[in-house]
Amino acid sequence: MRELDGSNAGGQFLRSALTLSVLEDVPIRIENVRGDRPTPGLAHQHLAVLETMAEVCDATVSGAELGAETIEFDPDGAGADGLAGGSYAVDIGTAGSVTLLFDALLPLATVLEAPLSVTATGGTDVEWSPPLDYFRLVKLPLLARHGLVASCEVDRRGFYPDGGGRVTLRVAPSSLEPLALERRGELAGVRLYSTESASLADRDVAHRQLEGALERLDLAMDDGDEDAGLPILERQERSAESHSPGSALVIRIDHGTGVAGFGALGERGKPAERVGEDAADAANRFLEGRGSVDTHMGDQLLVFLALAGGRVGIPRVTDHVEGSRKLLAAFGIETVLERTAEDVVVSLADDRGNDTP
Repeated sequence: MRELDGSNAGGQFLRSALTLSVLEDVPIRIENVRGDRPTPGLAHQHLAVLETMAEVCDATVSGAELGAETIEFDPDGAGADGLAGGSYAVDIGTAGSVTLLFDALLPLATVLEAPLSVTATGGTDVEWSPPLDYFRLVKLPLLARHGLVASCEVDRRGFYPDGGGRVTLRVAPSSLEPLALERRGELAGVRLYSTESASLADRDVAHRQLEGALERLDLAMDDGDEDAGLPILERQERSAESHSPGSALVIRIDHGTGVAGFGALGERGKPAERVGEDAADAANRFLEGRGSVDTHMGDQLLVFLALAGGRVGIPRVTDHVEGSRKLLAAFGIETVLERTAEDVVVSLADDRGNDTP
């Protein structure tokens, strides 16, 4: 059994450890779960991930209760034998993040024997997790370019505090190709996705978010032509049914080798225009650099890098990236950072000589 210490980590450590346990067919014991959080131990969304992974993998688990600070998880050979797939339903409770649950499940595509469907009820656009449109319109398309077969169907949005969103993730058996994301390709254009709960439609929140983003975005091309600019490839404004009022905006930047995404959430008392500006500020910082993916995606791709190999250019090394690298190392998967003046390239230690474009 692999002994892991979560005293300096949060929920991402737990989720990735469970995923790697299945993929590497190694039982794990995690002590000090979410030890660096004000309220350590399993909260609703972490318990939901643990229970769902156990059900999908028919794993043996101990410590599956709210507040638990030590858990054990034994996949019982599920990764080595292949997962049977099937259909599952999970109620995370309150506004626990649906997208974080799905993040833990996606890599299982590489060991599935048949399609997997998971319908989750909880928060779709909540703090400290990727907005739903980032997950389904940025992450899934990027991974699809490298062989992942998955889709996401939205029945209802779930904003804080009531949650109650309902989303179905469908994943098919997939063979991943090496991540060819070392260099950013030629910029192609921008897509904007702005969503409001139906209760905010009379205030034009979705439209105002989008306009705020467009006002702030730096769409000038780097070719010296003052009249040239990045084209708007898509702009969507949606009013969605939800148990709680709320809003979200996601900006996606397309380039020759991939996509990058940036999101912001509405808050009580925060002007809708400011939500769009916040997302645009993050997008502008990306445009000023040379990374192939955004900062958050850089961390989320490390498990897929471990599975498929390749090279990924990230804007910078965050605490989450370092934490993920240490976790991979605990499973015997070493990564290498190659720093340049413009970005950082991440690869597997035994992949440094590959010539992935």
